[in-house]
Amino acid sequence: MTKIQPSRLQNFPISWFAVVMGMSGFSIAWHRAETLLGLSVSPSPILLGVTIAAFVILLVLYLSKILKYPEQVKAELAHPVKLNFFPTISIGLILISVALLPYTNELSLMCWAIGAALHLGFTLYVLSAWLHQTHFEITHINPAWFIPIVGNILVPIAGVRHASAEISWFFFSIGLVFWLVLLTIIFYRMFFHQPLPAKLLPTLFILIAPPAVGFISWFQLVGEIDSFGRILYYVAIFLTLMLLTQVKRFLRLEFFLSWWAYSFPMAAITIATFLMYEQLQLPFFKWLGVTLLGLLTILIAMLIGKTAKAVQRRAICIED
Repeated sequence: MTKIQPSRLQNFPISWFAVVMGMSGFSIAWHRAETLLGLSVSPSPILLGVTIAAFVILLVLYLSKILKYPEQVKAELAHPVKLNFFPTISIGLILISVALLPYTNELSLMCWAIGAALHLGFTLYVLSAWLHQTHFEITHINPAWFIPIVGNILVPIAGVRHASAEISWFFFSIGLVFWLVLLTIIFYRMFFHQPLPAKLLPTLFILIAPPAVGFISWFQLVGEIDSFGRILYYVAIFLTLMLLTQVKRFLRLEFFLSWWAYSFPMAAITIATFLMYEQLQLPFFKWLGVTLLGLLTILIAMLIGKTAKAVQRRAICIED
């Protein structure tokens, strides 16, 4: 009897939207470099166009999955890991709103408003699922759990331009407090329980994102590089250094879509470093920013190549 193969749409993972986060951060990082360094090349508008196109295509595909395979979507919403990737949709919109700021305030405002409202909804839903869960265990937690709650810390980056600063302070406060709570739990899990499975090891890079993005958001809210901003930035730099010293271990891993977890955190620390250079004008931050941008560009090119090969081999959108 012939075995019926499941539809690839049926197994289309919500984690695809991590690609939008990575590409958004990449386009923002390049725009910052173009502006600060006076570069003669300007790839950022093309990168932004590709990012928006990717977001639209992925959204259409996932909406099709919701309509055609609602039970599979419900299963993802109940999964202790996959649940945390649903807010990558709203974060993608928030990041696109940041990338659009230099070009169109109106479209940026629309993306920001939808993204912020949607992310608040996801935050409440996920936190409720955590509080009333019956099947989660300490070994389920990993840095991807930062995405739903700590993602709120992104809102002020464009929010200070689009609405009352109090709204931005609201979202920033949620992200900052829950970052500290979850950071403690995640380190406890990694120190005293079994190591992360290989498929989830790339999510360790997500540790970089909260302090790096928090630094950028804090600057937008207070308008200067103060002591607390420096603490956030240097924590992010330390975590980046710690993870880069283990790069050989990460490169030995089999490719999974979770590799895209490398991309946005690297983009965030690159953007944060360019902000340090812009405000302090110290050459060290200029060259560190350029170095990080080079590494980020190589990383994105590698991720695109490996993703394309995996899609061609039908190694993605398959049953777990």
